[in-house]
Amino acid sequence: KMKNQTSHQNRQPIRHSTTPPRIFIAIQYLEIGGAERSLIGLLNTLDYSRCQVDLFVYRHSGEFMSLIPKEVNLLPEVKKYTTLTRPIREIICEGYWDIAAGRITAHLLDWRYRKRTKAKESQAIFQYVANCTTPFLPSINENWTYDLAISFLTPHNIVRDKVKAQQKWAWIHTDYSFIGINTRRELPVWEAFDRIISISESVSKGFLSKFPSLKCKLMVMENILSETFIREQAELPFDTSFLQAFEGREGQTEHPILLCTVGRFSYPKAIDRAVYICRQLVQQSIDVCWYVVGYGGDELLIRKAIAETGMEKHFVLVGKQINPYPYIKACDIYVQPSRYEGKAVTVREAQILGKSVAITRFPTSSSQLEEGVDGIIIPNNAEGAAEGLAQFIADKQQQEAIKEQLRIRHYGNEKEVDKIYSAIEG
Repeated sequence: KMKNQTSHQNRQPIRHSTTPPRIFIAIQYLEIGGAERSLIGLLNTLDYSRCQVDLFVYRHSGEFMSLIPKEVNLLPEVKKYTTLTRPIREIICEGYWDIAAGRITAHLLDWRYRKRTKAKESQAIFQYVANCTTPFLPSINENWTYDLAISFLTPHNIVRDKVKAQQKWAWIHTDYSFIGINTRRELPVWEAFDRIISISESVSKGFLSKFPSLKCKLMVMENILSETFIREQAELPFDTSFLQAFEGREGQTEHPILLCTVGRFSYPKAIDRAVYICRQLVQQSIDVCWYVVGYGGDELLIRKAIAETGMEKHFVLVGKQINPYPYIKACDIYVQPSRYEGKAVTVREAQILGKSVAITRFPTSSSQLEEGVDGIIIPNNAEGAAEGLAQFIADKQQQEAIKEQLRIRHYGNEKEVDKIYSAIEG
């Protein structure tokens, strides 16, 4: 179980014996997010009689810091690593001129790249920043070698260049067929890893569309979910005051349809577009109350859309929640309105909680559910999505058939960690 752990944050890295094997895992921070939740799931599933884990969080921030298991050795924060995500002006004032200069150079290189390629949805900036700043960072372990080093989020330069390990693995959490990157800059980084871990077959396909030469390094390892843990967390008390925002709706019924979405407020998640889907449902005289658990940079854009459409009584932002499961459990239908996804952990969590699920048709959607059996897939545009949702809301028979499938299926996949044991014990 996930427990509140704070006392181990100042432990020093220690040299363990050769058995059990020693694993290093790196991640930028532990803010609320799908990849971060996936890491917490992995850490809570590992058998610590079979391995020892050193976790290196570049910046000790985020609500999930308190969920690190007590068995994990959380390495001390290294001040220079925190400069990678803090404001440039702030780190200049602290004297980190080299990192500041690297980040400024990276932004100039990215600007030139986007101007040349006319890329609209580009994430090349992250690799430019990594290339321009990693040389100025200190090594993490100089006096010993890990059995396995894992870089859990891109960019992966730090584990490649600053960690000594017999094996190195890098994770993929997004659909590379949908984002703009500078493949020439990224390829040498990926090539340096022994394994590239993809969270689904569809994500692997998207990655290979950009890096076909790396097929031999790919291995699928799904996000680890514990059915028992999710169901236990869903029973915990939660703040229901957000429901008051739905009172006084036009066309209000005694039992409105409760829709729920969990995710970051960002372009890929398309929460801004969900507001317009909600309006079209209301215009069809469907009394829906759609609440969103999450946070992110698009919050102002989403709130503007809510105001423009007059959806204040139908579409509500709940905000950050460490435990989203009671909110998912409270809804009638879980909706994932994304423009694109790697593999949304929240969809599987909703299925574990027995919720009818509707997701948009993005490139990896077929890896999320079996269409028409344990969920539905709706068009990836506002009008089509609204029509698909309206039909699904009206079709109580299909909803019950899906719920029956969810009752007899098992979605926990704790045995995925066996792939790690095979690598470090073999």
